[in-house]
Amino acid sequence: MSRRYFGTDGIRGRVGDAPITPEFVLMLGWACGRIFRQSAVGAAETAPVIIARDTRISGCLFEAALQAGLVAAGVNVCLAGPLPTPACAMLTVTERALGGIVISASHNPYHDNGIKFFNADGCKLPETTELAIEALLEQPLVTVDSAELGKVWRLDDAAARYIAFCKSTLPAKFSLRGERIVIDCAHGAAYQAAPSVLRELGAELIVIGAEPDGFNINRGAGSTDLASLQQRVLAEAADLGIALDGDGDRAILVDHLGEPVDGDELTFIIACDQQANGVVGTLMSNLGMELGLRQRGIEFCRAQVGDRHVHEEMRKRSWRVGGESSGHIICSEFSTTGDGLVAALQVLRAMHNRGEKLATLKSDMRKFPQTLINVKTGQNNILRGNRQLAAAVAKVEKTLGERGRVLLRSSGTEPVIRVLVEGEQPDQVRQLCGELAQRVEALL
Repeated sequence: MSRRYFGTDGIRGRVGDAPITPEFVLMLGWACGRIFRQSAVGAAETAPVIIARDTRISGCLFEAALQAGLVAAGVNVCLAGPLPTPACAMLTVTERALGGIVISASHNPYHDNGIKFFNADGCKLPETTELAIEALLEQPLVTVDSAELGKVWRLDDAAARYIAFCKSTLPAKFSLRGERIVIDCAHGAAYQAAPSVLRELGAELIVIGAEPDGFNINRGAGSTDLASLQQRVLAEAADLGIALDGDGDRAILVDHLGEPVDGDELTFIIACDQQANGVVGTLMSNLGMELGLRQRGIEFCRAQVGDRHVHEEMRKRSWRVGGESSGHIICSEFSTTGDGLVAALQVLRAMHNRGEKLATLKSDMRKFPQTLINVKTGQNNILRGNRQLAAAVAKVEKTLGERGRVLLRSSGTEPVIRVLVEGEQPDQVRQLCGELAQRVEALL
């Protein structure tokens, strides 16, 4: 069965347009509550579902709708307030909760919102659970007897618990004293926790993107818009900059020269420092990371796009490090999902261990030139068994040889086919990608 509402990471869309409406989210809370109750083997009768949200204006609206649906299903609710997505995953485990729900559209603008889910283990829901929730959405909402209604309470020290957790991922005497750092919180969920962690570790901190007003989340800030952070790092002569996204589950860094350090490079740095036995990337991960890791005796494999798939592959192989180019990095020694702040702290730890600047650690990995073109289509199944397209791909692969690769994939979030070409020569990569994209367009 294909999923109707769930996408790569939960359910997401524009506020007011189906399915991101109060009515739907109410039903979603009820359906989710029913499923969580059914799977609550051995859980305490008082075990709640944790709800966290980011800072966008619609967060309170959907928090109330989810809360009502869960309570109607007879499930207790613990409200954690504005909090990063990985903090909700952490609290779900430490509070012995039935599950966790985050109201966020991640790096999207304020007029979008979404719902993400964690199971009792703090992991993203498997597709079978998502399908079970969708099946219940087709049934009428039936409220439990009044004596069985869920109760609601707030966890007032949720942010403090996450701050303590982040610091616990570093050695007891680790200090950032003497480090000049710029942190960009994207006016999002980490606007309180991230600066507190870095200050408490002793960093000299310059904070930007930490004045949320409900509308400015991700606007000209955060991991998808680095210009302000790059300028500030240079102006402040900082050692580095850290950019989080709206819900704090991804990070992109900027070195002292103002140059970006993306998720592939950060994953590489962490894996080398921790002497990882293996690393899970995705179909989009840069070939330079794969080759660089293997040169250092570290195995590498690719999973489907999405940190859920990365984590699933990590669990299968018992590997501790995985990540995406976008900055979703999982250090499974500490977290069950992408955590931008924890990843940044592990990079800072690597810098201290090596006694090197971020720019130097970044240079250990040779990033291959990469060109990505999105071809709009309503025929995502065109990739299946198309001999002409397979021949065109094989021709490009032969031209690139072993020092390049080609990827064609249908997007899970928009009606496009992604055409990706990587190789050693930038001009050649751009030309081959353009020709292949034209071939895809011609076949539509």
